[in-house]
Amino acid sequence: MKRLLQIEFIKLWNNRASRVLILAYFGLIALIAMVTSIKIDWGPLKFNVADIGIFNFPYIWHFNTFMIAFLKVFLAIVIVSMISNEYSNKTIKQNLIDGLSKKEFIASKVLMIGALAVASTLFVFLISLLLGLMHSAYNELPIIFSDLEYLIAYLVKLFGFFAFCFFVGMLVKRSAFALGFLFIWFIGGEFIPWVYLTSKYSKEYADSIYQFFPFGSMWNSIPEPFTRLSVIQSAVEQVGESIERDYSIHPLGLLIVLAWAAIFIYLSYALLRRRDL
Repeated sequence: MKRLLQIEFIKLWNNRASRVLILAYFGLIALIAMVTSIKIDWGPLKFNVADIGIFNFPYIWHFNTFMIAFLKVFLAIVIVSMISNEYSNKTIKQNLIDGLSKKEFIASKVLMIGALAVASTLFVFLISLLLGLMHSAYNELPIIFSDLEYLIAYLVKLFGFFAFCFFVGMLVKRSAFALGFLFIWFIGGEFIPWVYLTSKYSKEYADSIYQFFPFGSMWNSIPEPFTRLSVIQSAVEQVGESIERDYSIHPLGLLIVLAWAAIFIYLSYALLRRRDL
C-alpha cells in the first residue's frame, strides 16, 4: 500500500500542472479563510463577517465544509489529468510491463484520491479550528468539538466525487472531454430529470428520487447551512414565518455516496481489465 501511494505521489508531484493546481487549491482555502476574517472599517462603512456568526462553534464545521466543497473542482481537474497523462504518456502500459498488476494500478489511484480527500479534510479542520478559536463566541471544549460529523460527511462527499472523476477519466481518457462529460451528466442526467419530476409531481417527490443519483447523493450529504444562521432565523420570524429544516447528517445519505464510489471504482477496474493496452 505504501509503495503504491509513493508511486502515485511521485507521478503527481513531478507533473507541474497538477502540483500548481494542488497548491492553488489549498492556498485558495487559506486565502478565503483570511479574507472572510478581515474587519472592514472605512469611515461610515463598518462590517465584520465574524459578527454574523459564521465562525461560531459548532456552526463553523457546517458552514466551512459546505462552502469549501465547491472548490473540489480544482482537484477534479488534477484527477482526470492524472488519468489522461497515464494514457497519453503510455505510463500505464509501462507500469504493467514493469510488473504492476491492473488491480494494483487501480488500487494506487484509489489510494491517491483517498489521500487527497483526507488531506483536504484535515486542512479544513485546521482552518476551521483556527478561525473558530479566533472569532467564536463559544470556546468550551464540548461545544468546539461537537458537530464534527460534518467533517466526516465532507470526507465522504469528496471521496465519492473523486471516484466519479476517476471513472470518467478512465472512460474518456482525455481530461477536457472528461470534465465536459461530468458537466453534461450533471445537466442532462440529473438536473433536467429533477426539474421534470418537480414540475410533474412535486419537489418532495423529485428530491426523494434525486438523492439516489451520484451528484444528488453528494449534494444531500451536507445540507445547506445558510437558513441555520441566527440572523436568518430572526429575519424570518419577524415576518411571521419559521424555518423548519433538518440540518443533521444522515448515515443513509453517506452510504449512498460510498456505494456510488464503490461502483465507480469497480467500473474503472472493469474498463481497465477489458482494454487492450
